[in-house]
Amino acid sequence: MLNKIMLIGNLGKDPDFQVTSEGTPVTKFSLAVSRTYSVRGERKEETEWFNIVAWSKLAEICEKYLHKGSKVYIEGRVSQRKYTDKDGIQRSAMDIVASDMQMLDSKASSGGSGNYNQGGSPSYASSNANSSSSNRAPANDDFDPFLDSDDLP
Repeated sequence: MLNKIMLIGNLGKDPDFQVTSEGTPVTKFSLAVSRTYSVRGERKEETEWFNIVAWSKLAEICEKYLHKGSKVYIEGRVSQRKYTDKDGIQRSAMDIVASDMQMLDSKASSGGSGNYNQGGSPSYASSNANSSSSNRAPANDDFDPFLDSDDLP
């Protein structure tokens, strides 16, 4: 089975960096992915928004180098979660848990450049066959990095 997603887009806001009660760094941000197409010669544009979650060293790198508007390549897996909103209504949301990130802006505008994987080391290979525990989010059911769903752009 395969659960893999690859996205290229722009950050909708500055990354939100936090540390879990166990001391694990986590960064979340929204990513806008746009596509253009034509309908009877008329050009249309459609934008999809994705919630991105990065853990550990990758979270620290995202917090340090990314900012609102940054263009990035994100590779990861889709994760679905359920939560209760402020009105008591049961909802579900999908997040992308990042395993690799590549900054696509010029070096001058991003403050850095490179490819990074979950371990924080530069990633030069196009695939990450390593499915070690470092690529998984910590198993803490009480921590929800997107608890406040009202902050989406």
